[in-house]
This record gives sequence, C-alpha cells and structure tokens, in this order.
Amino acid sequence: MPTLLADAGTGSGDPDLGLLKAVNGLAADAPGWLDSLVAWTAEYGILLGLAVVGLVAWLSARRRPDAPVAVAGVLWAPLAVAIAELANLPISKLVDRPRPFVSHPELDVLVPGKEDTLSFVSDHSSMSMAIAVALFLVNRRLGLVAGALALLQGFCRLFVGVHYPTDVIGGYALATAVVLLLAPIAMAVLVPLCHALSRTALRPLVVARGAGAASGGRRSAASAARRPGRRRGQDEPRPGRDRESDLAA
Repeated sequence: MPTLLADAGTGSGDPDLGLLKAVNGLAADAPGWLDSLVAWTAEYGILLGLAVVGLVAWLSARRRPDAPVAVAGVLWAPLAVAIAELANLPISKLVDRPRPFVSHPELDVLVPGKEDTLSFVSDHSSMSMAIAVALFLVNRRLGLVAGALALLQGFCRLFVGVHYPTDVIGGYALATAVVLLLAPIAMAVLVPLCHALSRTALRPLVVARGAGAASGGRRSAASAARRPGRRRGQDEPRPGRDRESDLAA
C-alpha cells in the first residue's frame, strides 16, 4: 500500500529527484578528500558549528541588560530541537519514505548505514533550522549565522545522497513551526525560571559578573533622567535666605 511520499521521486521527470541527482552528482566529480570532508560536515560538522554559535549566543545573552530573558531565549533553542525531533517520530512513520538510494542505487552515497532508516523529514535539517530560528529571536546576527549553517546542512544532506530536497524542506518547515508556535509557551516558563536562577548560586549561568550592576546603574541613570525636573532656580539658594542663614549662624 503506497504511502504519502514512499513512492515519490521515482519518475525521471520528478524535480525532487532531479535536484538531488544534480547536487549528488557533484560528489562523483569531486576528489576523495572533499567527499570525506563533506560527509563529516553533513553528519557532525554543522551541528558542532551550531553548538559553538549557541555558546557564543549564551555568553552574549548573559551580558545584556535583560539577561534572564535573553538567556531564556537561548535555552529555548536546544529544547526546540528536542521537541522537533519528538514531533518528527510520528510524521516519519506516517510518511514512511525510504532513503533515496534505496530506490535509486545509482546515487553516490557518502554516508553508509542509513538503509534501515526513513528519509522524511531530515533530522539534521530540522535540528539545524530549529537552532537558527530560536537564536534569531534572541540575536539576529548570530541567528543569521546559524541560518547559513542550516542551509549548508541541507545542501550537504543532498550532496552525500541520503535525502531528497523535500526531506530537507520538510525539516526546515517542521523546525520553524515548532519554534515559533511554541515560543510563547516556552518563554512563559523559561523566563521566570531564569529570573529565579539569577537569585541563586547559579546566577553566573544567567547573568555575567558585573552585568547586573551595570544594568542597574543604567536603569538608575535612566530613571533619574525621566524624573520630573524642578523648576528652574528651585535648587538655587535665594540671596535673602542665604543672608538670613549666615546671620543665624
């Protein structure tokens, strides 16, 4: 009994298969060392790079005036990855799409051991995009860097021949939906948690040393600037009163 996408990509005119073969065909013309590098990048390299970006985002968030809120946003990234992966379990079973090289043995497969796993959606693409979107909500520059890595991840999954383009797009869509739709609920829990941690011995995990005092000083200065000023000359001593004060002394 055919499933939603199990038999997709079998036709010679299918753009999904055509794009996969075009990208995967680059592996046949590339030197062996480049194929090995892309294979390692597709499996581990991109995810390690995103972990470094996430670490930088956390260190930066700890130094912001709204550190507990920013750190909560960074913390949402790995949690969103976990939720997206859990959501993919029933989706993958429902679609039941085999890896592209199962139906198309002519593909150049650079990552072995995937024969018994399903293709839709791409876990690596989903994880990468979940981190990118979550970090973009906190830090746009780092989010864009993570987004570029997520796009590279999708390209690499095609290059090594283990996913169709629609597997990658499906992973991106699933991750984006999870991050954006569940972010309000997640932040409603994570922000109070981070505020609570900032008042415990774990405060350095949420607020960098000196950041709280600096932000407090800025808030005090801002409050002073917003405080209604006295009428001109109100703080200046009046000559008559000064003379009376001097005489009393």
